Amino acid sequence: MIPSRATLAGLSLGDGLSVAVMGVLNVSPESFHAGSVVTRDDDLLRAALAMVGAGAALIDVGARSTAPYLATEISEAEECLRLVRAVELLVGKLPVPVSADTARPAPARAALEAGARVINDVSGLRDPAVAALVAQHHAGVILMAAPARAGGGRASSTTLAVTRPGDSTSPDFEQRAEATGLRGAPAPGPDPVATVKSLLGEALERARTAGVPDERIVVDPGIGFFRDEGVPWDAWDARVLGGLPALGALGRPLCVGVSRKSFIGAMIGRDGTGERLAGSLAATAVAVWNGAALLRTHDVADTLDAVRVAERLRNAPRAL
Repeated sequence: MIPSRATLAGLSLGDGLSVAVMGVLNVSPESFHAGSVVTRDDDLLRAALAMVGAGAALIDVGARSTAPYLATEISEAEECLRLVRAVELLVGKLPVPVSADTARPAPARAALEAGARVINDVSGLRDPAVAALVAQHHAGVILMAAPARAGGGRASSTTLAVTRPGDSTSPDFEQRAEATGLRGAPAPGPDPVATVKSLLGEALERARTAGVPDERIVVDPGIGFFRDEGVPWDAWDARVLGGLPALGALGRPLCVGVSRKSFIGAMIGRDGTGERLAGSLAATAVAVWNGAALLRTHDVADTLDAVRVAERLRNAPRAL
């Protein structure tokens, strides 16, 4: 495996280093997990400080939902207002860096000028203006493998993708599994790991072309974002998590976000995001075992416990 390390705003990640946890806070009421949404200033600061106290090495702030199965588009101006307010509130009051979860240039610029030091771009820098901003501000960046449509919350064309978690009108998980072929042989379609690896390679080229050095880049396989690829979405995510070691050839540390996501609900029959913590921790352990360097989560303390146990077991001597 190619040795890979990166530094995001002073946070060193990668081979030979402890796996870190990034806490997620959303100021977007439309976000898929209501438990992550904080809209009052005092609550936002309190939640961020609690995450840091629980061990978060980075706080990621989102101002609009990018869940691919939700039609929750907001204007760029509204995203700017939300994001700047949150970043300005947190920067200088936290002992860890603040990351801005955005794929659009105006919010990215505003967040960086407000003090954010990392851009978490779910589009993989498809907008060259965002890439240029990252380079100009000497910021760190998390590049996600993304379908061409990623970067905004919009409903997918597939039946499963427009089903909102917790929607009382949604088909139950037994019917869903039968309908998608999840219980049978894998459906034909593209190779998830090869697809993700190719998309990340393209994102890396965009970053490098813009002048962002590799040592400020972390990559993300985009768990939960591939909904229309000819493979059932939960099967896709399972195969990508199992195939994380293959992404080591990219030479960049991996950031993985599995927290409360729909593929976990599909696997364990838990429609509500509030019921998915145990499944999220199991997936977290698998991600760490398979090479993740940074875990993005809504539940910092529990996730960090799972991370440390998985690290210890991964590094333990094994019988021959």
